Amino acid sequence: MTPLSRRELLRSAVLAGIALPALSACATPAGDGAVSPAPAAGATSAANPLGLAEDRPLEIWIFDGGFGDAYAKEIHEPMLKAKYPKLEIRHNATQEIAKTLQPRFAGGDPPEFVNNSGANAMDFGALVQDGQLTDLTPLYAAPSWDDPAVPVRDTIDSAAIELGSYDGTPYVLNYVNTVWGIWYSQKLFDAEGWQVPTTWEEFTALCETIKKSGRAAPFTYAGRHPYYIYEAILTLAAKVGGKDVLKNIDNLQDGAWTAEPVKQAATAFAELGAKYLLQGTAGLDHVQTQTAQNKGQVAMLPCGSWLENEQKDTTPADFGYAMFPLPDLTASDAMPYGTLHVQPGEEYVVPARSANPRAGLEYMRAMLSRQGAGDFMELVSTLTVVKDAGRGRTLKPGLASASRAREAAGDNTVWFLFRKWYAELHDEVAAASGQLMNGKLTVDEWAERAQRKADAIKDDSSVKKFTR
Repeated sequence: MTPLSRRELLRSAVLAGIALPALSACATPAGDGAVSPAPAAGATSAANPLGLAEDRPLEIWIFDGGFGDAYAKEIHEPMLKAKYPKLEIRHNATQEIAKTLQPRFAGGDPPEFVNNSGANAMDFGALVQDGQLTDLTPLYAAPSWDDPAVPVRDTIDSAAIELGSYDGTPYVLNYVNTVWGIWYSQKLFDAEGWQVPTTWEEFTALCETIKKSGRAAPFTYAGRHPYYIYEAILTLAAKVGGKDVLKNIDNLQDGAWTAEPVKQAATAFAELGAKYLLQGTAGLDHVQTQTAQNKGQVAMLPCGSWLENEQKDTTPADFGYAMFPLPDLTASDAMPYGTLHVQPGEEYVVPARSANPRAGLEYMRAMLSRQGAGDFMELVSTLTVVKDAGRGRTLKPGLASASRAREAAGDNTVWFLFRKWYAELHDEVAAASGQLMNGKLTVDEWAERAQRKADAIKDDSSVKKFTR
């Protein structure tokens, strides 16, 4: 298993009901499967807007994976305890979420809060279908922890709510934000006098300057994992044509892949591949390309904001990771400079049949505060879905750069879900994108190949379809 697929398992698997093997069905409750009534909420007030019952325990289970569980014990749980001193908090951590907790869901005795993540996560779709998860609408409508005049929903990325919703109802809190962009060494750029480009003309001119300097190859990507390059192509396509470009692709709309903005973006990257790639890119994986950048052999590469933390053991101390958004392709792009692909992940749920589900919702409200999110960012070196949480924080250079870019983007963010919904389409587009970058497919051939696969999936009645 490649680190890329491992990361997807650990951070955002099972989204929209796509289950990992052998995890479905077990969430079904005991008996006839009828939904049992949730315990009554406690009295609500300005100080306790969600009606947390302080006389019942709050049992918490954290996935002990890449982020560990210290953030819960050292940040979020103390925040809640300070506000509700009579509340008993029972902390637990495991790498075997499904194995540990599915029997309790089936028995009608789940805990109040679960970080349902990792390779052994429970099937979200099955949990939703069985009525096992609490509707998060009251949480998002509640006053935010920091400002009672602002509801929680207005303090977080809207994508986090959409990606955690099923048939329009939010059940899953996606807490961590991955920001994609073009990554580079600030030290190298400063030393060579290279400037961050904001237009595609400036971008290709910079690539030409770097190439002629002989200092480094201009550009690379994980050739053995072409998702990295089709991610950039599709982000640029949405920037050119608007958010509906990616929505149409996700919804398997006729002609979505052969649309002009998609082909314009593919043309731009095909030209980049023909002129400016690091030699041997097609045979390199993500670690090899990232290590080549650390060694100064290549100037720029597309990646997500986990990059700095992933490379921390091999990156020179003064490297100065930084990122910039994809430049404007044309002066008439539908979305402005600074538009980013931002994908929320790392999932948390409040079981509906726990003894104190409102305590789970209140715990989420604390997580979504600026303090809760900012402290989390500093501790585990990643972004969250909470707006402005990184402002004034001491962050590593790359994380700080990604945080500034995310703040500047505002609502100009895009994402796509077909990769998780339709694995065969992902595989086809990835393979075709590698060939596009290597000059083995024309842009029209690339687009038509992707469209054929999308059409085949659309026409296959055995494949469950999703829309957004």
